[in-house]
Amino acid sequence: MNSVILIGRLARDPELSYTANTQTAMCRFTIAVDRPRRQGEDQGADFIRITVWGRQAETCDRYLSKGRQVAVMGRIQTGSYKNREGVTVYTTDVVADRVEFLGSGNGGQGVSRDTFTGREPSFGGAAQDTGFSAPQEPAFTGFDDMPDTFQAAEDDIPF
Repeated sequence: MNSVILIGRLARDPELSYTANTQTAMCRFTIAVDRPRRQGEDQGADFIRITVWGRQAETCDRYLSKGRQVAVMGRIQTGSYKNREGVTVYTTDVVADRVEFLGSGNGGQGVSRDTFTGREPSFGGAAQDTGFSAPQEPAFTGFDDMPDTFQAAEDDIPF
């Protein structure tokens, strides 16, 4: 099984590009993921390259920026290439299946966006359309239908 889940902050702004033949969107960014810290050691971080494809790539480019915290679910992909000096360079990337925007945008300042839809919260105004919509959940009605007291069951528990 090849599966990875990471939480980190963008080390720089994402870069969006499109494939030449199919014009499929591809977004690349790097996240800094904190390493576990042992007593007496300085905090370290790993910088992990992330690749996102399709509509989600365009959404990442539109709403993510340096410093934004994200959760990434995907798979590890390794590769290699020869650089200009002819030396083989080995790469390890995460190809994301899902990117969740955590916290508020802009390092806690400005307008936050819904992590599922990528939209600004709507307070009577129109939200900007990102091309997909979140499932509608029923509105919270409060605790009106809760009983006044808890009734203990006298039945034997079967386990």
